[in-house]
Amino acid sequence: MCAKILVIEDEEPISQLLAYNLSKEGFTVATSSDGDEAMIAVDESRPDLVLMDWMLPNVSGIELCRQLRSRSETRDIPVIMLTARGEEEDRVRGLDVGADDYVTKPFSMSELVARMRA
Repeated sequence: MCAKILVIEDEEPISQLLAYNLSKEGFTVATSSDGDEAMIAVDESRPDLVLMDWMLPNVSGIELCRQLRSRSETRDIPVIMLTARGEEEDRVRGLDVGADDYVTKPFSMSELVARMRA
């Protein structure tokens, strides 16, 4: 069975790039472009892993991660923050709210896939 990945990214070109490349790697990929839509997608699809941007419309990736961690039915879903916010304090904050990993843009697709499989 393929792992189900939910990509939460508001920049369409990046979202499409991720969906295409992750599909080629054998993952089943769903996408969402904002925080409100993402929470609905998580509830409906129960992904095996979430890749999320920090800067999203409506609900930030940080707040969304906090919400996922606060709910018993979603707290164990691995979350990788994939964001342009690369300062040390940003990385620490992302990890502190519950992200399992933190990858900054621009990113290497092969490294991202390796982190997802780790």
